[in-house]
Amino acid sequence: MDLLRSLPLGLYLEQPVTWLHHLDSRVKFIWLMSFLAVPLLANPYCRLAVVVLLILLTLSAAIPLRVWRQQMGWLLMLSVFVFILTAIAPDGLAVDHQPRLPEADIIVAESAETSVQASPQPRPWYNPFGIGRESVREASFSETLILTNLPQPTDYSYILLEAGPVTITRRSLDLAVRVSTVIFTLIYSTNLYLLTTAPEEITAGLESLMLPLRRLNIPVTEIALTLTLSLRFIPLVLEEVQNLVRSIRTRAINWKKLGVRRSAQVWIMVTERLLENLLMRADQIAKAMTVRGFTSPNQHRVQWHQLRLHWGDWIAIASLAPFWVARLIWGGMG
Repeated sequence: MDLLRSLPLGLYLEQPVTWLHHLDSRVKFIWLMSFLAVPLLANPYCRLAVVVLLILLTLSAAIPLRVWRQQMGWLLMLSVFVFILTAIAPDGLAVDHQPRLPEADIIVAESAETSVQASPQPRPWYNPFGIGRESVREASFSETLILTNLPQPTDYSYILLEAGPVTITRRSLDLAVRVSTVIFTLIYSTNLYLLTTAPEEITAGLESLMLPLRRLNIPVTEIALTLTLSLRFIPLVLEEVQNLVRSIRTRAINWKKLGVRRSAQVWIMVTERLLENLLMRADQIAKAMTVRGFTSPNQHRVQWHQLRLHWGDWIAIASLAPFWVARLIWGGMG
C-alpha cells in the first residue's frame, strides 16, 4: 500500500511537464476562481459544460493515465453515486399536481349548465305547448361541441420516472445534477491546480496577488510562508499514515478476536501515535528554520519563484472574456 501513489491528492506532478505547468500560477489561480464561481446560480447545462471543460483540459494536457485514473476515477464514482442517490430521493415537494385544464366531461357538464341557466326559461303559461324548447337544446348541443374541440393539456409531466419505489421528478433530477457537478468541479478543479503547480509557485503567485493588502497592515509574507509550509506538509502526513498502516499489517492483528472495544482502543492508540509523529515533524522543521536564522519572513525573505508572463499566459487571460460572456448569456438560471 503506497498512499503517495494510490492517493495523489494535493501532490505536485513533476514529470511529465505539460502545457499547464508552463502557465503562470497567478493565471491558473484566476482560472481556478472562475471555475469555482461559474456554477453559482447557473443552470444544469452550464454546470455540465464546466465538467466537460475540465475533462477536456485534462486530456489536452496529456496527463499520465495512472494519475488521471486515480484522481478522476474515484471522483467520478462519487459524483455518480451522489447523482443517483439524489435523483431517487424525495424532492421535498409533497404537492399533488393536477392538469392545467379540466377534463373534457367537466367542461361539457359545466357548459351545458351555464347555457341552460343563461338562456331564458320558457314560462308554462306563456308557451304551454313547448314551442321553442328544441332550439334551446340545439343551441346548448352546438356550444358543447365547440367546447369539446378546445386544445387539450400538453404532455408535460412533473414525474419523469416512476417504477415501484423509485420515483424521479423534475426537481430531484435538477437537484442531482447540481449537487454532483458542484462536488466534481470543486474537488477536481482544485486538485488539477495543485497537480500542475508547484507549492513555491502557488505561494509566490498568491503573495503577488495579495500585495495591495500590505497597505492594510496585513502580514502577506507570513501568510505566504505558512501556506508554503502547509503544502509541503501534506506528503509528510501521508507518509506517516502509510507507515502506521504498514506497522499494523506486519503485526497480523486478528480483529475478530479483539472485538469492538479493543479494536477501538487500538485505533485510538494509532491516532495518538500519528499526532505525536506529526508534531515531532513540525518541531523538527521549526528547529531547522531557527538554526538557519530564519526568524522572520520580512527580514529573511526567500524568493520562491520568478513570476513572468509569457505569450501562453496572455492567451489564457484573453480566453477568460469569452468564457464569462458565455456564462452570463447562456448559463443563467432558466
